[in-house]
Amino acid sequence: MSNLARPLALLAMALMCGLTNSMRFELQSGSTKCISDDIKANAMSVGKYSVVNPNEGFPFPDSHRIVVKVSSPYGNSYHYADHVDSGQFAFTAAEAGDYATCFWIPDGRPAPSTVTIEFEWRSGVAAKDWSKVAKKGQIEVMEFELKKLYDTVQSIHDEMFYLREREEEMQDLNKSTNSKMFTFSLFSILICMSVAGLQLWHLKAFFERKKLL
Repeated sequence: MSNLARPLALLAMALMCGLTNSMRFELQSGSTKCISDDIKANAMSVGKYSVVNPNEGFPFPDSHRIVVKVSSPYGNSYHYADHVDSGQFAFTAAEAGDYATCFWIPDGRPAPSTVTIEFEWRSGVAAKDWSKVAKKGQIEVMEFELKKLYDTVQSIHDEMFYLREREEEMQDLNKSTNSKMFTFSLFSILICMSVAGLQLWHLKAFFERKKLL
């Protein structure tokens, strides 16, 4: 059992790490920084961001405020904030695919060369606030841990089926592409043969008229 539990634990840890994106990056004035995350349909996603105050202890400068937009793979907007120094968002994905969170400083505003942004993005199991779940239900520690483990396993199970569906879609796309390429190649060969036949017929008729044959 110990040999089996160890790889399962490593897989669960890898999944949890993949579901959480916590980072700090610099945004240059006049440029846009986008961060994407592949989220399954009906999965919950939460995020929070804040611009680092360059002068800690002093009022936040107006020049360091940014624009933030979260959009779906099909361009639907899930969050938009203008002229802010911090914020958060939460949504349930309507469709599967790469969701993008973009940060930028609008043109025409006085702004520094760069601003530093702290950004944390969680999806799936990592998006759930387990402390609130534990307080609300007043459940035993063991039951609480089992619920976390069950949701993690369920997320792994859903991820496996999601990857299988993506693989089937790719296989169908490859089959469709191969079928179209075969039809196109066959059609091209028939056209080439027809053109060659017409050329031979034209040359034969020409030589007959010139009484060369």
